[in-house]
Amino acid sequence: MSVLIIAEAGVNHNGDLEMAKRLVAAAAAAGADLVKFQTFDAAKLVSIDAPKADYQQLATPSDESQFAMIRKLELSLADHHALIAECAAHGIGFFSTAFDTDSIDMLLGLGVDRLKVPSGEITNLPYLRHVANAGKPVILSTGMATLGDVEAAVDVLEAGGLRRDDIVVLHCNTEYPTPMHDVNLHAMTAMATAFGTAIGYSDHTIGIEVSIAAVALGATVIEKHFTLDRALPGPDHRASLEPHELTAMVEAIRNIEQALGDGIKRPTASEARNRSVARRSIVAAVAIDKGEKFTDANLTAKRPGTGVSPMRWDEFIGRCAERGYAADEPIEQ
Repeated sequence: MSVLIIAEAGVNHNGDLEMAKRLVAAAAAAGADLVKFQTFDAAKLVSIDAPKADYQQLATPSDESQFAMIRKLELSLADHHALIAECAAHGIGFFSTAFDTDSIDMLLGLGVDRLKVPSGEITNLPYLRHVANAGKPVILSTGMATLGDVEAAVDVLEAGGLRRDDIVVLHCNTEYPTPMHDVNLHAMTAMATAFGTAIGYSDHTIGIEVSIAAVALGATVIEKHFTLDRALPGPDHRASLEPHELTAMVEAIRNIEQALGDGIKRPTASEARNRSVARRSIVAAVAIDKGEKFTDANLTAKRPGTGVSPMRWDEFIGRCAERGYAADEPIEQ
């Protein structure tokens, strides 16, 4: 199965529908499978005086509250309809993360075929139950979580009727950007072992190499923030890819998918012609007379590998030559 690549537009539209549409076009041009936005009502998500994260403080006015910041980034129902139509026009799937139960219901009403649990909601029991009750496949982000937190969330989803086959657990670190020493990709594979679910990676590092490495380690879903321009104002632009980088990431992941193969060790069609060139055959090291015994001194192994394999060396040592051989002449069976 092909890796699901989610281009995370998030709130990088800055509240501008036309910019959001350009993000859709850029994600489609890059070859992503889905472009993902965020669906929320600021009043249901944060309190009026909730502080911003440190990375948000650095990227937005310091005197602006988290509520004021995200209020400007809401997408209306009409915006959602417009973006779904834009996705259809560009041949890319629409996706969004809902941050409250009403937003979940709104997305379900729009016909989404999967739901995304963001890292901040992994300990929100009523929210998790609402997600489970929807009966849709779930992508569960696990930033800031312990293995116990993830287990508890998976248990809630299961209790609500979802099978583990319906759940993809995404390893994630919620610092924007994530320092390399905090990535800990082996935690992703540890969760696959612990929960028996498909795994993926929600990548907030700078660059594309960690997403590529995650695919090599077994990620079936990759989610990566992107923007039209990292210099734009807003909380997430600085830790996002620009369109040409998103394209490079998608191309690299598709190459890695092919490179992983099926795990069966065997010669490939492309290298078959190299076998005789690179391998060796048993040949005469010096001139050998008829009736002379083959020895370690008068036999050697040289390219090409069109004759007797040196793996049969012991069969010939001590045998008498049935005819004479010139130096370098292949020994016959």
